[in-house]
Amino acid sequence: MNATLVHDLIFYVMYAALAIAVVIIIERTIWFAWTQRQAKQLEKQMTTDTMTLNELPEALRRQTSLPVKMIEPVLEKKNGVSSEAMNDIMDAQYLLSKPAMTRGLWLLETVVTAAPLLGLLGTVMGIMDTFKALAASGVSDASQVSAGMGTALFATGLGIAIALLCLVSNNFLQNRMERINELLKVLLLRAATPTRASNNEGWKEKGVQRYA
Repeated sequence: MNATLVHDLIFYVMYAALAIAVVIIIERTIWFAWTQRQAKQLEKQMTTDTMTLNELPEALRRQTSLPVKMIEPVLEKKNGVSSEAMNDIMDAQYLLSKPAMTRGLWLLETVVTAAPLLGLLGTVMGIMDTFKALAASGVSDASQVSAGMGTALFATGLGIAIALLCLVSNNFLQNRMERINELLKVLLLRAATPTRASNNEGWKEKGVQRYA
């Protein structure tokens, strides 16, 4: 096994992982910010009396955002199904939103775990390569030994740095995702709440008088 080749390949893999992680971090940060803004705007405009998407501002309806896609099926079934069926629809819509929310985050979690291990493997291979070169040439110059060891240890440092970057970014994105999930739950509850007229009809059918 060529330790030098493996050592170089490990560096290439770590740099590729860093590039992928940076792309995911930037894309998720932008997507979460846009989705959270859409959810907040929708939360301000929508009430429990909203029956269809057409009652919302056109600027919100034109946006194919996750919040709009989530509440549309709920509004379509509003006042037309039982409470148990509506709960099932709400649960289904919430679960269907998960893949869009978590897209790419598993890669960050993988890099957090794998980067230090790759760095350690690169260090081991670098040390093996250094000792092999010393054994072959019989070099006794301490500066050459230090240079080889420094290159080997750089792999561990790079792996730890990549892992820290991905860990902090992943925690930030998870916090942002939790805030968006809370807004989505509020929107689903508002979209599923029966209107006052529907409540009145239900009370009349049951012969129960409504008190102000």
